[in-house]
Amino acid sequence: MKETVVVGMSGGVDSSVCAYLLKEQGYDVIGVTMQIWRPENACDVSDNGGCCGLSAVDDARRVAEVIGIPYYVMDFREKFQKSVIDHFAAQYVRGRTPNPCIECNRHVKWEALLRKARDIGADYLATGHYARIIQLENGRYSICASKTAAKDQTYALYALTQDQLAHTILPIGEYEKSDVRRIAEDAGLPVAHKKDSQEICFVPDGDYASFLEKEPGLTVPGPGDFVTPSGDFIARHKGITHYTVGQRRGLGVAAGERIYVTNIDPETDRVTLGSDDDLLTSVVTAEDVCWMGIEGITEGMQVRTSAKIRYNHCGEYGVLENAGEGRVRVIFDKPVRAAAPGQALVFYDESGTYIYGGGTIIR
Repeated sequence: MKETVVVGMSGGVDSSVCAYLLKEQGYDVIGVTMQIWRPENACDVSDNGGCCGLSAVDDARRVAEVIGIPYYVMDFREKFQKSVIDHFAAQYVRGRTPNPCIECNRHVKWEALLRKARDIGADYLATGHYARIIQLENGRYSICASKTAAKDQTYALYALTQDQLAHTILPIGEYEKSDVRRIAEDAGLPVAHKKDSQEICFVPDGDYASFLEKEPGLTVPGPGDFVTPSGDFIARHKGITHYTVGQRRGLGVAAGERIYVTNIDPETDRVTLGSDDDLLTSVVTAEDVCWMGIEGITEGMQVRTSAKIRYNHCGEYGVLENAGEGRVRVIFDKPVRAAAPGQALVFYDESGTYIYGGGTIIR
């Protein structure tokens, strides 16, 4: 009896080839696009190439017809609003810089979509992520680096549970991006040369501050002070939602040297501006920790790791240890730059091959 897999189809080349490969491997494949866009911004998302806009539905439906698989659009707007947009907004007004793709993967693509897949009798969920799943000698599943370092997407998947990993297939992790486009072209898929989406899907123009100002029921912080690391006043700023740790451009402050946002204090609405050296730290602490390749670490235990502090960070070696109160910290061998609260700290085995776990940076 054939096993059934639901493929999350974004209308892009990666998820399209994912569906094609699994059909070729003999699975019963069902294509699904998650409807997460609001009616009032559907056109904006579509025009900017968002992963779940109206154009995504059109493209995914055409791909499904070429492959010869059933295709459905499922409504996840309420779940997406609560778990992704509301979380994003709440974190931003607290002076943090969240990664909504991680929350979407965690709560929508896996928690909600995998549950729906099981409800309709599917055995697996599959996506077009550039990552692989392995089962370690300790019996636990972990996300493993993809074949191509240039497109590795393991960082955004650290929060998946053991049960979710056991029921997930990630075939694209075995290929280079060029190979994926070639497969799509050879298979006659209409999205073979479609550009990858880059921006956050629900903020397609990248203007986070304006997006937050339009969110119903959200109180957005007003103007405050730019200050030096010692607390001296520099100038007024537009509001903390306009800034993120590590930012240099768009500050509107004349200075004789390069200055950067080094800290955001939501209690006082103060934004600290300092030098590049002020962005360096050797210790990064995280909460809301999810364990993957290992079950966790006890107090006093130290584990060598290669950890990332943002999606495009190449990683740095250090020591992972228990920080108490459900938190962990990584003490890096070399200082890392601009570890922004709200972003994820993802720790891998020392070779950087597979994920130990991850959490949300608090300092």
